[in-house]
Amino acid sequence: MKLNDLLSRRLVERVEGDLGKVIKSLTRAKRDLMTARATLEIDEEWAYTIAYHAMLRAGRALMLYHQYRPAGKDQHNTVGEFCSRVLGEEYRTLVNKFQRMRRKRHKFIYEIEGVISKTEAKESIDSAKKLIEGINEIVKGKRGDLFDLSQKKPG
Repeated sequence: MKLNDLLSRRLVERVEGDLGKVIKSLTRAKRDLMTARATLEIDEEWAYTIAYHAMLRAGRALMLYHQYRPAGKDQHNTVGEFCSRVLGEEYRTLVNKFQRMRRKRHKFIYEIEGVISKTEAKESIDSAKKLIEGINEIVKGKRGDLFDLSQKKPG
């Protein structure tokens, strides 16, 4: 992992590992994903935003799993950068989507700009599921009894 520059730029800091918190974060990310699906029929922009937050929670869980947390400003961007470095080439497209979603979500929240279609919102939910599943598999390597993302309720 190439994290030294994130440390030297004080974008991340080391923390004590806590597998229980990692699992709670992943479980919450799964609930966010379910909420995004339920919201899709009512409000595409919020479904998209919730899917983004599910990805953010999963990314923060990955950071905590590796004993880091974001520090300073632009923490959402730092989570994306960390995911890119840790997850590598296999997840490049998905992490790039996560970063694009971050920017679009920012516009929706702070600038009341842009329209998110139902198709785009559904794609964001699918992307969030893939990222959460990938991070879940990494953590499963340490603890094999994590929840199954195909279940209706968090395990």
